[in-house]
Amino acid sequence: MLILLPPSEGKTAPRRGAPLALDSLSHPALNPTRERVLDTLVTLCSGHAEHAASVLEVGSTQLDLVTANARLREAPTGRADAIYTGVLYDHLDAGGLSAAAKRRASSRLAVVSSVFGLVRPGDRVPAYRLSGQTSLPGLGPVASAWRPVLGEAVAAQVGRGLVVDLRSSVYAGFWRPGKDAGDVDPRTRVATVRVLHEQGGKRKVVSHFNKATKGRIVRALLEDGADPTTPARLAEALRDLGWAVEVGEPGAQGTRLDVVVTEL
Repeated sequence: MLILLPPSEGKTAPRRGAPLALDSLSHPALNPTRERVLDTLVTLCSGHAEHAASVLEVGSTQLDLVTANARLREAPTGRADAIYTGVLYDHLDAGGLSAAAKRRASSRLAVVSSVFGLVRPGDRVPAYRLSGQTSLPGLGPVASAWRPVLGEAVAAQVGRGLVVDLRSSVYAGFWRPGKDAGDVDPRTRVATVRVLHEQGGKRKVVSHFNKATKGRIVRALLEDGADPTTPARLAEALRDLGWAVEVGEPGAQGTRLDVVVTEL
């Protein structure tokens, strides 16, 4: 099983650590694209700060993010599971996992990154600011840069297992199962998860519930050790762990599982 996570917009910059070494990251086949994205981003942010801020859609009070991007190659790095922050990652709490769950996370988790494509929890990367919907001068949309190569990396990591796709809509465009490269059949080997908040007989998607519940689901799966190979078996595993789950029909993007929650 491979669980695909979205990156967080906010990140924790490490105070110390070795500089970025692309050759040390997992999925070395992604390094040519990593180099292109890095070079373009660093060049942009090394020039006119206000222009770079406009491209990156950060405010004039956040020019420190532009400065940090300009220094990405020299900046200290940290483990990816400590760099990414936010609601999902707070509830996953990678640092608080048991030793066995941490071992599972090292092979079963991957974060889709605008700069690095796909990173595992132990990959050492710097904090950066680059949204998945950004179009960089000279490169174009970041998603388009990753789309031709990311599927092969996903396929290599998941093997014959199940992809549990927890990406947000922005990062779903980086790899589209069944359309882009990568031998992963979306109808049998991809499960997407939607979290619905039910209140007063009505259901709706609430961002905070969605992210928090996904973080808890990932943590529970890692601690439990379940390794489902089909969407139906994933649904069974989640029910065994206490969630109410409804399974949809297989589609072009995978089989959607609706997890229904009534409280956080």
